[in-house]
Amino acid sequence: MSVRIGANPIGWSNDDLRELGGATPLETCLAEAREAGFEGMELGHKFPRGAGALRAVLDRFGLGLVSGWYSMALLERSARDELVAMRPHLDLLKEMGCAVMIVAETSNAIHGDRSVPLANRPVLPSDAWGRFGERLTELAEATLREGVRLVYHHHMGTIVESEADIDAMMAASGEAAHLLLDTGHATFAGADPVALARRYRARISHFHAKDVRRDVMERARAERLSFLDAVIAGVFTVPGDGCVDYPAVLAELKGYRGWAVVEAEQDPDKAHPLTYARLGARNLTRYLREAGLAEGGTP
Repeated sequence: MSVRIGANPIGWSNDDLRELGGATPLETCLAEAREAGFEGMELGHKFPRGAGALRAVLDRFGLGLVSGWYSMALLERSARDELVAMRPHLDLLKEMGCAVMIVAETSNAIHGDRSVPLANRPVLPSDAWGRFGERLTELAEATLREGVRLVYHHHMGTIVESEADIDAMMAASGEAAHLLLDTGHATFAGADPVALARRYRARISHFHAKDVRRDVMERARAERLSFLDAVIAGVFTVPGDGCVDYPAVLAELKGYRGWAVVEAEQDPDKAHPLTYARLGARNLTRYLREAGLAEGGTP
């Protein structure tokens, strides 16, 4: 397969609201991910953080490591200081053979705070993007010299949420900094994931396949829900179970190589993880094949 299918453990155990799936063992997550047809996993808070132990547990289930999220604070510290702070995480990804590191600026983010509605998320002043972009570029160039590409995850409740934010971040940063295109976060933010895929194809090096339930999204906006309350309400789901036009998005990603990751946080008590993992893997595999991004597809 030209594009490999991965999963994020957030469908089993949530990282930002740990009572969601808190009792689910890591081994259950990995066994069900493999059963659903995934080839790799992104990191979550239940994973070992030593390369030996991490490789051992993944090998038990025939899974590779895709990558892992890193929370940056570039608004508060230099790229050099950030590189020092991320060193343990970067070294782990390198030891595990990962090609990309997922990053997002979280120094003033509100996505983990249930008391703050998404409407009150931080907004970066127009004159601050240049400095942020310079630091992001410097950091991305440093990790790339070590063989790991930084991919920026636009995310609800952060300074890079809207389509305008993504455009500003991409314009302010250099070629070394690439984009993680997340269809779910783009849609929830009011952005067009098809247009983003078309505009930034050359700098998209990671892909999160998250779908959106339109009715829940509209209610979340109308009722000024926090990000986590929107998640609990079911705003996100797996590919093919919401309103995202995956064939149109993937048609703009011709030639993409890397991972396509089902990352759809839901309340596991409402959305049975294995059931949705199977659905997401099946639908995403079909979409990739139809787009010519998987074996047996139309080139």
